Amino acid sequence: MRALKQKIPQRFKNYYHLLQALYAAFNCGFPAKKLKVIGVTGTDGKTTTVNLIYHLLKTAGKKVSMISTVKAVVGDQEYDTGFHVTTPDPAEVQKYLKQMVEAGSEYVVLETTSHGLDQNRVGGCNFQIGVITNVTHEHLDYHKTYERYLLAKAKLLRGVRKSVLNIDDESYSKLSLLSSGEIISYGLKNEADVKAKNITFNPEGTNFSYSYLEENKRVEEQVKTPLIGEFNVYNALAAIATVRTLGVENEVIREGLASFSGIEGRMEKIENEKSLNIYVDFAHTPNAMEKALRTLRGVTKGRLVVVFGSAGLRDVEKRPLMGKIAGRLADYVIITSEDPRTEDTNQIMAMIAEGLVRSGGVLNKTFWMEGDRQKAINFAIQKLARPGDSVLVCGKGHEKTMCFGNQEVPWSDQEAVRKAL
Repeated sequence: MRALKQKIPQRFKNYYHLLQALYAAFNCGFPAKKLKVIGVTGTDGKTTTVNLIYHLLKTAGKKVSMISTVKAVVGDQEYDTGFHVTTPDPAEVQKYLKQMVEAGSEYVVLETTSHGLDQNRVGGCNFQIGVITNVTHEHLDYHKTYERYLLAKAKLLRGVRKSVLNIDDESYSKLSLLSSGEIISYGLKNEADVKAKNITFNPEGTNFSYSYLEENKRVEEQVKTPLIGEFNVYNALAAIATVRTLGVENEVIREGLASFSGIEGRMEKIENEKSLNIYVDFAHTPNAMEKALRTLRGVTKGRLVVVFGSAGLRDVEKRPLMGKIAGRLADYVIITSEDPRTEDTNQIMAMIAEGLVRSGGVLNKTFWMEGDRQKAINFAIQKLARPGDSVLVCGKGHEKTMCFGNQEVPWSDQEAVRKAL
């Protein structure tokens, strides 16, 4: 049966998913029509941006719900989604939307992936605002080419009233042509509708100012957030640009950014008594890893140690790229397992090691290969790291399981770090 399913072209499966989505929406009374739905996608930063938009709307006193990788919030109720994929199946999406209507929500912020968009799992969601954080190298095992990947993301922008886009990302020029409604740009480098400058980083957070056009003149606001890193400034700008279009005042934005405490598994700091700066992050793409390492390099007084792997049965081209990035930006690297599925962990690690060697890495001197993820984390924290150093554990973030063969086994990077300590 499984072999037969694999032979069915994806486009036919997608038609089936669309029928599923429309049937589920019909069964639930088309709940999205009674909500203002904000959709967020992108290679990196989706979950943080969704949570920021939700938090800012909540701070403004709006009745808002959300669905993200980490959790769903329906009115005052939280649900641990535990998704190993970001977007749930159509019936689940519509069930949540119906509950949100019943809870009296006016807004919903929905995180979705290229897979979810391509497979029509969010059919019938009637997005009013579409937000795309970036489109970089990822999921080419499924989409085959970057162009097809970008077109899948762009499906979010069909029929929306407003498209919120990152003007500094290479995807901007193409996405802006594929967008409907008003385009609202944000960025740091290029001239944008909402632009950040005067950015300063420290281990406790980030200070910056954002500016926007009002009555043909630039208005500037100073803000701070506990989030660290340039990539989080982009996430904050995406959220600011979105909520400003919904009438949220600058004072509320300032308050909301300052009170946002971050998200599990997104540059999450693990407190300890060893004077180590230890972070757990979901970064599992070349772009996300580079941004995470550059961020920590900028706030680390000592050495930078990174532990990561690459998922099995997923985009294999990114493996040496991630190795090369880690070798260039970290002092020490430990390659390990990360959802190997039915692939050989040693082969996955060898592909990552190719990139490390290309960047000048030396096995058992600047980088190590340890297939047991707990042992890899132990080695980083117990053997390599010294007071003042930073340790970054990448790839799993919020996830509570790891896939070996066809079986999901309990796993938590946070717990693994605490065991190592």
